[in-house]
Amino acid sequence: MQRASSTWMIWRGMLPTKTREPRMNDSNTSPEQAPIDVRRIAQLLPHRFPFLLIDRVTAWEPGKRLTAIKNVTYNEPFFQGHFPGRPIMPGVLIIEALAQSAAILAIETLELAGSGKLVYFMSIDEAKFRNPVEPGCLLDLHVGFVQKRAGTARHDAVVWGYARAASALGVDIVEGCEVKGFVRSPSGSVVGIETSMGRIVADKVGMAVAGHSSVLAGMAGFRLPVTSYALQAFVSEPLKPALDTVVLSLATGMYISQSDKGGLVIGGGLDRYSSYAQRGNAPVIRDVVGSVAEQFPPFRRVRLLRHWAGIVDVVPDSSPVIGETPVPGLYLNCGWGTGGFKAIPVGGWTLAHHIATGTPHPVARPFQLERFKTGALIDEAAASGIAH
Repeated sequence: MQRASSTWMIWRGMLPTKTREPRMNDSNTSPEQAPIDVRRIAQLLPHRFPFLLIDRVTAWEPGKRLTAIKNVTYNEPFFQGHFPGRPIMPGVLIIEALAQSAAILAIETLELAGSGKLVYFMSIDEAKFRNPVEPGCLLDLHVGFVQKRAGTARHDAVVWGYARAASALGVDIVEGCEVKGFVRSPSGSVVGIETSMGRIVADKVGMAVAGHSSVLAGMAGFRLPVTSYALQAFVSEPLKPALDTVVLSLATGMYISQSDKGGLVIGGGLDRYSSYAQRGNAPVIRDVVGSVAEQFPPFRRVRLLRHWAGIVDVVPDSSPVIGETPVPGLYLNCGWGTGGFKAIPVGGWTLAHHIATGTPHPVARPFQLERFKTGALIDEAAASGIAH
């Protein structure tokens, strides 16, 4: 029996969601599962003859990949009319077989069997057929997930989404309110803050101020192992749609994407000296723009519309600090560096747990400030997933 050329499909369809506990084998080294025969396939898929186009799943890994086969015989009903005298399996049915394979991977991964939920085929991009599939072929079907939870998020939209939800729950959000100092009890505990709009009294205070963490810690009377750097960003003049993804260069630290309004959003590495200046500097502009021009020559003539710098907080082990401070009543969430967007919502959740219960959340326990005193630093700087 002749094998048809392997056909690959990356499953990007909309999947039904289901909350579940992680499996014991949910890891990068999860073993392959046992093959799935046609009887089990019929239990997983609603398709029946003549539209069930998979005979066997030969190998699969939950959340990763799946390989199936279809034995193409002369008795397939579609060969009666496609084409008489020159039977060829229709390309749309090859795609359908791939879609069914992807559906099995999704159903098994999300444990949807027996739930009554269906997985639908939503779209496919750039399908090409290299060789005809004829009677007697064994059709190999390869499907897999690629970053099934990935996406591009607008920072401001996400932040204000959380802010509005917090406001609806009764949280007061006061903009343009500068902290001037801390209110202390006779015992030295923090019981409030002094601001440019007056005093705010509280039993406990949480501090999440990113690059200005050292400044406020100094007001409270202790030092932090935090160095503040400027991180510049740029926006170009509006362009017609030209870039539909985010591009990151690990070699230069440059990243670029295109906003909904058409402007190119560009960034790069940190300014290489400690600073609170939010205007950035020319050498970084030169390096970042040069990287863009090198990788995208058509963008050489694009003009920058504006640029600015944000202040980020970097600690020696490139990992956050979440928990209590040396001052009673004052709690800290800092050290996220250039990955501060990842602090939402886990940073707030674990800090709130510590403030409410008086004990660190199990996830945040290794990230206490005391690790810089004991030397138990977190050796996972490379896991931050950033180039700088």
